[in-house]
Amino acid sequence: MRGASVVAATTGVRADDVRRIGAGEIIDRAGDLVDQLGESSIDVVIDLVGGPHFESLLRVLRPGGRYATAGAVAGPHVALDLRDLYLKDLTFYGCTFHPKSVFADLISYIEQGRIQPLVAARYDLTEIHEAQRRFSEKDFMGKIAIIT
Repeated sequence: MRGASVVAATTGVRADDVRRIGAGEIIDRAGDLVDQLGESSIDVVIDLVGGPHFESLLRVLRPGGRYATAGAVAGPHVALDLRDLYLKDLTFYGCTFHPKSVFADLISYIEQGRIQPLVAARYDLTEIHEAQRRFSEKDFMGKIAIIT
């Protein structure tokens, strides 16, 4: 929506789905990110995974680049060489709280058809146990919605 060229790191089984929702390029999440992308080649990294690829993500960021995270499913503890941060003048963002205007803008974009939520499954509130079981499987893309 904002004109970015999106490169997504994913596994082979999800590559087609990720491309379908807008990734222009797919790289192998299990591979060496620096080899695949090149040193200092990316402006912004959005990381929901954390874990062992953290250092590589900083290496692919350009000087003045931005790193944002809202998750740590591969592990919350990462190694940080402070030189990667200060020599490239990187900016880090934690993304768990946003002003109310961000949510209002998001709803507006959905209502205008500019973006479309990715809903993997919908469950009635009476099916919440099944929804939780499905959520635990981690075999879906998008969000699981509970309908009340």
